[in-house]
Amino acid sequence: MSSNTRNSEFLARSLSAVWHPCTQMKHHEQLPLIPIKRGEGAWLYDMDGKRYLDGISSWWVNLFGHANPRIGAALKAQLDTLEHVLLAGFTHEPVVELSERLAALTGHRLGHAFYASDGASATEIALKMSVHYWRNTGRPAKNRFVSLTGSYHGETVGALAVTDVAIFRDAYAPLVRGGTCVPTPDARLAEAGETAADVARRAAAALEAHLAEHADETAALIVEPLVQGASGMVMYDPEYLRLARALCDRYQVHLVADEIAVGCGRSGSFFACEQAGIWPDFLLLSKGISGGYLPLSIVLTTDTVFDAFYDDDTARGFLHSHSYTGNPLACRAALATLDIFAQDDVIAANRIKSQRIGEAFQSAVGGHAAVRHLRQQGMILAFDVTDTPAGFSRRFFAEALQRELLLRPIGNTVYTMPPYILGDDEIHFLASRCAAALEASLA
Repeated sequence: MSSNTRNSEFLARSLSAVWHPCTQMKHHEQLPLIPIKRGEGAWLYDMDGKRYLDGISSWWVNLFGHANPRIGAALKAQLDTLEHVLLAGFTHEPVVELSERLAALTGHRLGHAFYASDGASATEIALKMSVHYWRNTGRPAKNRFVSLTGSYHGETVGALAVTDVAIFRDAYAPLVRGGTCVPTPDARLAEAGETAADVARRAAAALEAHLAEHADETAALIVEPLVQGASGMVMYDPEYLRLARALCDRYQVHLVADEIAVGCGRSGSFFACEQAGIWPDFLLLSKGISGGYLPLSIVLTTDTVFDAFYDDDTARGFLHSHSYTGNPLACRAALATLDIFAQDDVIAANRIKSQRIGEAFQSAVGGHAAVRHLRQQGMILAFDVTDTPAGFSRRFFAEALQRELLLRPIGNTVYTMPPYILGDDEIHFLASRCAAALEASLA
């Protein structure tokens, strides 16, 4: 049997048996699935041996390359010790050590870690925890949420209450208890003579006006610090976070920092909030925290929040559970990831790498007539494309694949969030092949 025949049969099986996420399955009649056999470093290899540079870290999770030997070794060792145990009434070394190390990274400002498996679950945990906190402290009317225009915090029913991306939200609107959106501090909205900080202050003024009227019913404000990912890599000035923190303090509203996509070094610091010099009441981590190896999400919170649940009455405890909460294998992968950060001084190395990525893209696409708002925040780079043809994002995706590059635009926004291990040759490859894919997709 030929390789092409084997691949065709395998793809037919996948299309029949697997319902793929965020996908209109009918589109695969024109754009076949890519059957990946293995990964190595920044590269993925299909069943025919063709390679693809993973320019989006496989949906923003793979920080240190595929088949990373250090993370792999840590998982193999853990497999011989403990694969899983329930975390209700039991505990284990990996979850304790991970919780302690994350608390230390916040300067022990956020000293309590609650575990789940995915980002949307972390969002729901934080929202439930906030509302339950206000109930436990005698203010049950504070049960509404505020988020930014264009926000994305997950696609489960609870998370959709604070997600403002129409394609995710509208189909399930009858199931969702809607929240309130306040203006985004998107730096692209600057008017003539305005800076990004001016836009941030303007957006914060709108937040203040809302809280002044609705603080008594508002439990929490949730934000993606510095970069709103799924709405097109919206980037904004840290001034907004500083002002939002002060407003939440003044009006007694929790601040939830969704660092699921922007944490773990993506923004240029380990936690994006560090760049504003503030700390939230809840900080959410997922995606890169396990290095892209296993599902894991974490909600970090304060002594004040924790103490409001500490009581003899079970009903005052936080009533949320997940079968794989604090899974030892996932925690061990996260610990190995933190070890790499510490041993390789990754944040400092990324500053140099992000500068090289920015320079490469400025040279490759910065002067293109269709490119607008070339922007960068740490290891996240994006640009908007004007006058795009119908189906631009799928066409660009296909053209990039033809050029051995995995990039998936969001609408007319092309972005890259590559693994942190790229060398100079791979950075040049990423930028030059992206430029070629852009040219072909606009032809």
